[in-house]
Amino acid sequence: MKEEMQEAFQHGFQSYYKEDNQWQVLPDKDFYQSLEAEGAEAYEAIDTDGLRVGGAIIAIDSAEHRGELSFLYVKVGVQSKGIGQGIWKAIERLHPEVEVWETCTPYFDRRNIHFYINRLGFHAVEFFNEHHPDPHMPEQFDQEDGLFKFEKCV
Repeated sequence: MKEEMQEAFQHGFQSYYKEDNQWQVLPDKDFYQSLEAEGAEAYEAIDTDGLRVGGAIIAIDSAEHRGELSFLYVKVGVQSKGIGQGIWKAIERLHPEVEVWETCTPYFDRRNIHFYINRLGFHAVEFFNEHHPDPHMPEQFDQEDGLFKFEKCV
């Protein structure tokens, strides 16, 4: 799942920058850190032929009724078929106790921004950048580029 998720994230990055870049958009350490977070759960989306077409990693804080969508991806080549929405709807059904969901995405990924706001009903609530760094991950992201934080109240 890690390699497919990395490929999907790299594809989104390269579709914006239109160049072959050696920078890894989703480093291994970020992937594993999300899996090891308290309350973490990982999901695979499997199609009717038994093939993985996407997945997600979330973290649930039951005491606060909050959930974090760490990563959601749809495999390269099968995007724009409702798979991402299906993954998200399944996660919401599995976690009716969550009242507020949050996630982040880079400023350049217009496809993700469209997906979170227009398809899933999230709202942009903060923009992290060099003037306003994310206090939870200052060393993990080149913040001069910018990162949107989204929330969805259920």
